[in-house]
Amino acid sequence: MPRRGENIYKRKDGRWEGRSLKQDGKYRYFYSRTYKGVKEKMKNYQENHKTNKEKRSGDTKDTVNLFESWLEDVSLRVKPSTYESYYRCMDKYVIPFFEQDRNRQINEASVLSFVKAIRENTALAESSKKKNLTIFKIALKEIFKSSPECFSIIELVKFPKPEDKEVQVFSMKEQRLIEHAAMNSKDKRAIGIILCFYTGIRLGELCALKWSDIDMETGTLSITKTVSRIKHFEEGENKTALFVGAPKSRKSLRKIPLPKFLLNISEESGLCYVNQNRYIFTCGDSPFDPRCFQKLYKKILKDAHVQDRKFHAIRHTFATRALELGVDIKTISEILGHSSVSITLNVYAHSLMEQKKAAIEKFNDMYNLNMGVPSFAVSSSGPVLQGLT
Repeated sequence: MPRRGENIYKRKDGRWEGRSLKQDGKYRYFYSRTYKGVKEKMKNYQENHKTNKEKRSGDTKDTVNLFESWLEDVSLRVKPSTYESYYRCMDKYVIPFFEQDRNRQINEASVLSFVKAIRENTALAESSKKKNLTIFKIALKEIFKSSPECFSIIELVKFPKPEDKEVQVFSMKEQRLIEHAAMNSKDKRAIGIILCFYTGIRLGELCALKWSDIDMETGTLSITKTVSRIKHFEEGENKTALFVGAPKSRKSLRKIPLPKFLLNISEESGLCYVNQNRYIFTCGDSPFDPRCFQKLYKKILKDAHVQDRKFHAIRHTFATRALELGVDIKTISEILGHSSVSITLNVYAHSLMEQKKAAIEKFNDMYNLNMGVPSFAVSSSGPVLQGLT
């Protein structure tokens, strides 16, 4: 059992956590499934680092330890899904790179070398390159936040230029086929696909919906949670688990008005309405696994004879249809739950260009109707503009 002054306690998630004060006034955290495991880790750390001094400069002898300490510190400040991204980046790219003899110090040369290695990694998609470099930069900023002289090093982390990539969107014909297949599916949970086509919600948000999130009186849908599958960061544990947490950003907490036909479908869908606190797609206390919904979605596409696309294409389709119907970009951004309108503008630039072309075509129609060039009549004295005296 823990003793007073040990700084060891049991967390709500069942793990044990220990804290050890470092020389810079911050805490180093230790985790284990047992009290004994945490105590052993703390003991080993104190013995191994008794005479070591952690430095916050490019001359750091134990650079890897700086990144590991940052990872432990940040674990209590971010969502589990965010921590998983941080952990994967540090464990797979950053720490192995700085474990090499030539990169044991954080300086301009090593940082530039790391950025180059990530950008030239052909196995990574452009989005993954940007994600890893963003995490790397966040870590550097927090590690060196009290060292202004390291600003020049941090600024060396440059992101790759984004590709002008057109988002995947279902055509109107494909959307009709998918909706028809979903409505006629034996699995009533396929109704969730139709819900996404007309609200633009994310897959994790869909799986996290409870009956209490639908207000039949006001005809609105509340998005307050999301479901994600994350890794267990326990000692010797490699399994994953479903995690229900806050949506992607503060703006993702939103209310979406529902069209009347969707409200009617929700009442007639045959999904078992048990009570307000039950999840819609499981009718139980646990949410529907996004991976299972992905499989259902793939089956619906196959039944509809529609080319396979990512589930996120439904969200893109909603935004594109909204633009085609003339919905303003601010409203679309708020319904989608984007953190800023600029994100919506950047993602749907191609669709917006089509809207701009349609708008300019209206000026062309106006010109031809009201301001067309008058015809000329030729007389002995020269051309005369008809219709004028």
